[in-house]
Amino acid sequence: MKALVYHGPGQKSWDDVPDSRIVDDTDAIIGVDATTICGTDLHILKGDLPDITSGRILGHEAVGTVEAVGSAVTTVKPGDRVVVSCISACGRCRYCREAGYGQCLGGGGWILGHKIDGTQADFARVPFADTSTYLIPAGLDDEAVLMLSDILPTGYEVGVVNGGIRAGDTVVIVGAGPIGLSAIMSARLYSPSHIIAIDLADTRLEAAKQFGADVTVNPARQDPAQIIAGLTEGLGADVVIEAVGLSDTFEMCTRLVRPGGHVANVGVHGGPATLHLEDLWTRNVTITTGLVDTWSTPTLLKLLRTGQLAPQKFITHRFALEQVVDAYEVFSRAGDTGALKVLLHK
Repeated sequence: MKALVYHGPGQKSWDDVPDSRIVDDTDAIIGVDATTICGTDLHILKGDLPDITSGRILGHEAVGTVEAVGSAVTTVKPGDRVVVSCISACGRCRYCREAGYGQCLGGGGWILGHKIDGTQADFARVPFADTSTYLIPAGLDDEAVLMLSDILPTGYEVGVVNGGIRAGDTVVIVGAGPIGLSAIMSARLYSPSHIIAIDLADTRLEAAKQFGADVTVNPARQDPAQIIAGLTEGLGADVVIEAVGLSDTFEMCTRLVRPGGHVANVGVHGGPATLHLEDLWTRNVTITTGLVDTWSTPTLLKLLRTGQLAPQKFITHRFALEQVVDAYEVFSRAGDTGALKVLLHK
């Protein structure tokens, strides 16, 4: 079979590799019908995750068809259409019993395209198939469901739910890339009074409007603090979601939140961020961080079926799977290409 293989920082290629095979009796082999590229994959190629070894197949998102299952798998069978969770869950450890799948102690967590070979390939081995894949209801297409592998649960769980958004809140999302847009889309479910998107790229601010932001701010030309103060009688935002992963944007979030408000960090940080506790503790600001657990996937599938979410609008570019190297080029230059998510299909 063929796969996108990481060969060290800045190096990748579409290679012939050994066929995926059942290793444990809880595994499933998935024929990948569609996959995509995540910002985390770009972090890997930049060398931000040095524990990922040369030779690893990248990718942690997929929809596909079950080709084979191990003897202990009971919830899916060959021929089933499934969405593969970016988080693998043993289903038995303390964290899995609490739906904290991202911290799985039984060999799961974020392992696809990280600790084991991933999904940017013709086929993928998915461990713990009973608790790491979800049957796709009839009538839903691959493009919409693929966004439930990672970005939509991430924006929803780590941003919206952790941020505690309530009806009438003023919500700020710093960073209007795919994760920020997923937070905007899912925040709309809670009827906030304002959703304010902040980004340096005007193309992404235009996308933010399409996803549900009613106010957009480019800090190169506008003062976010002044605009937010004008909308909140000088208080600041109830919830601020960091969806960039830089120290400067994290500090911006802590300045924009009101006393008693909440900063929910979703961005992947490749370096340290400054935490001004000398200021924050007196303002009763709550800060949360987190890796997605994907406990919300069944709920998001229901919302997809009823038309309350339309995540297929994330997809801006489409490539055949064997064009994955070209797709990386487009996705890595999102500021120039306008890419949000690129679809790789058979």
